[in-house]
Amino acid sequence: MFFDEARIYVKGGDGGNGCVSFRREKYIPKGGPNGGNGGRGGDVYLVVDPSLNTLIHFKQRSHFKAERGGHGRGKDQHGRSGKDLFIPVPPGTMAYDDQTGELVADLVEPGQKALVARGGRGGRGNAAFKSPTNQAPRIAERGEPGEERWLRLELKLIADVGIVGVPNAGKSTLLARVTSAKPKIADYPFTTLEPNLGVVMVDHRDFILADIPGLIEGAHDGAGLGDQFLRHIERCRVLIHLLNGISPDPIGDWEAINQELELFNPRLADKPQIVAFNKMDLPEARNRWPEIRQALEERGITDPVAISAVTGEGIPILLQRVLETLDRLPVDAQLAEGTVRGFRPAPQGADFTIEREGDVWRVRGDRIERVVAMTNWDYYEAALRFQRILEAMGITQALEEAGVQDGDTVVVGDTELIWGHQEV
Repeated sequence: MFFDEARIYVKGGDGGNGCVSFRREKYIPKGGPNGGNGGRGGDVYLVVDPSLNTLIHFKQRSHFKAERGGHGRGKDQHGRSGKDLFIPVPPGTMAYDDQTGELVADLVEPGQKALVARGGRGGRGNAAFKSPTNQAPRIAERGEPGEERWLRLELKLIADVGIVGVPNAGKSTLLARVTSAKPKIADYPFTTLEPNLGVVMVDHRDFILADIPGLIEGAHDGAGLGDQFLRHIERCRVLIHLLNGISPDPIGDWEAINQELELFNPRLADKPQIVAFNKMDLPEARNRWPEIRQALEERGITDPVAISAVTGEGIPILLQRVLETLDRLPVDAQLAEGTVRGFRPAPQGADFTIEREGDVWRVRGDRIERVVAMTNWDYYEAALRFQRILEAMGITQALEEAGVQDGDTVVVGDTELIWGHQEV
């Protein structure tokens, strides 16, 4: 199996908790607060490893979590930061947010990396809350939870040239003829069920050639797994469109494949094509070649090539044509460098929503949910601080206008609170 799709869960490390501590030394019975801050959690990155060719390693493991930050301690000792986690992926990996479908990163170059889940910041210790009006704060924050998400990974082969055509056109035979690749070859359709790669050497130059499994009508909608195969063509700079010389209608096959390419992605139809008429070793194909060549030229195809992947006839001409075409094409900057968007920062601000769910009021919002997750409810001052934050963000007023009453349950994130003005 050629594993070119995977779904993984990534989570940044949680921040370490802050510490409540006071200086206690001989002759200093009432020293000030000295609780240290928690360390930051580790980030999660995808990084390109050129030694990988598929996504099969994600079949064994699909959950990845970075190390959490260390907890703060007394004597102003801050917790250490958690170690970042690097997840190796093969070149050509595209990462999408599984929930939104947004492209997170398109990774091409060896060593290229993309941040996909940030670690949470460490909670502050009580030394950070000291003020002129509060000389001995008994409050500390919990660490911020790390960001988490499910990613959908897709692998697009990185090849200079892709061979396309109907099933049994001879694509695998051509790949085996011009490279050292050993694809499965047989005289029946759909022999190739996964893409194959090989390196072609011509006049001390080389390029990567990909054999894309045979496409059929409806491939862009998934017929014959065509939608999975078509995406591998998107990275190819040049296409060799191989025609089956003994097909009942080679021209019809050529038009059908071009239509599938355009329906899947209009950019595929604009890629340079070199049309090769295969199986010239068979008398039937050789006799039809003049007719097919004329039909192709009438449709705007200049200089189609007649070849035999079995005997090697016409192969040098075809490869020279490929090199000339590659030399004329500018390097696609996006293809060469890839794109890295990484994890978008959570929106800042006081945005929130309030919903009534039966007897419960539910408050949603990135910022307030982070605050409640970092609040250490073991300390009374922390609860009072959270109440002040609710008022500053306008949530208290919004709840009262919505009809909240003392004693009602208010849920923020994973925390349930009993509403009341005297205590939270």
